[in-house]
Amino acid sequence: MSHRRAALVGAGHTRFGALDEGPRKLLRDAVDRAFESVDRGMPRGQVDEAFLASLGFSGWQLGNASALLAEEAGTHQIPVTRVENACASSGFALRAAVRAIESGQCDRVLVAGLEKMTDAPSRRRRYWLGVSGDTEWERLAGLTFAGVYALMASRYLHDYSAPREALAEVAVKNHENGALNPNAHFQKPVSREKALSAPMVADPLRLMDCCPVSDGAAALLLVGEEHARSYTDSPVFVAGTGAGSDSLALQDRESLVHLAATRRAADEAFRHAGFERKAVSFLEVHDCFTIAELLAIEDLGFAKAGQAGRLTLSGATRRDGSLPVNPDGGLKAKGHPIGATGASQVYEVFLQLRGQAGARQLKSPTKALTHNVGGSGASATVTLFTAG
Repeated sequence: MSHRRAALVGAGHTRFGALDEGPRKLLRDAVDRAFESVDRGMPRGQVDEAFLASLGFSGWQLGNASALLAEEAGTHQIPVTRVENACASSGFALRAAVRAIESGQCDRVLVAGLEKMTDAPSRRRRYWLGVSGDTEWERLAGLTFAGVYALMASRYLHDYSAPREALAEVAVKNHENGALNPNAHFQKPVSREKALSAPMVADPLRLMDCCPVSDGAAALLLVGEEHARSYTDSPVFVAGTGAGSDSLALQDRESLVHLAATRRAADEAFRHAGFERKAVSFLEVHDCFTIAELLAIEDLGFAKAGQAGRLTLSGATRRDGSLPVNPDGGLKAKGHPIGATGASQVYEVFLQLRGQAGARQLKSPTKALTHNVGGSGASATVTLFTAG
């Protein structure tokens, strides 16, 4: 069934990292840059609705954060909704924005993702990350967020006799990409030897297998497809969206080595898009831990079960490979400010499909996929894009 498509015409991004700026400044900068990126400009008064994705990680003591977006965006009086779905918050905010445009209820929508994480003490950081998963069994038993993914990694390595070097290769690749991204939290390459010998965090995951705690914001401007060319000659169209959910606790899932939410989201997105996986030029996947990238490649349908590690070691997922994955450095190197992550992935798609990604620009990409996961896989979104 045909429907009105949403088109990206602007996107903005702050630096990710341990930043001095507070949440208000980060949000303002990302939104300002999104409006500045619109080739022929967009008056702020034209925006019909906005969505703010944020966990409120460090508890800024701001109960109505959505009003902050309206204020800093200069879009007073429009409806603004805060979306909170753990690490997948801005993936779901984007989905809501696309649905608003597809339905005809809105012509122009702003999506912003924001998180200020590094000002929280370490105990509070562990608390916030822990409550994104199961709190009745996992967290109260002392299981950390890294511990949850370590269980997945242990099972994956065991079930498929997968090489431990594949996890290290994910880190090496993504740090290499992050070194070319001026917005990345980490901008230095790492060697496989360093990744394999880094301090253990939760066996088998070492320090280099874990993404950092980051501050940052990203913003997106979407319009109905009939308006796109009035703002830019190079719009990026949303071809399909999908979402899914699963049990919070690992013990309640059918498998530890695949995420049912991701599989459902991917199938829905491709069904709406009307093209096959082989048409996709590159992936932006949710690699909060290196094992998560391997699971994502398989759950999204780009490798058979147990084969993502070997695919990665072959070089296929590097920028010059047959299936580039996370050319911006991913969560692993670019950083993971929870509410901003999904929007940040889309920002990279916006640059890549318009040929504006600079030193990390891929060769003539035409279609892309973003994959945003909440917690340890209890919720997920997948969004497909095509160049205009």
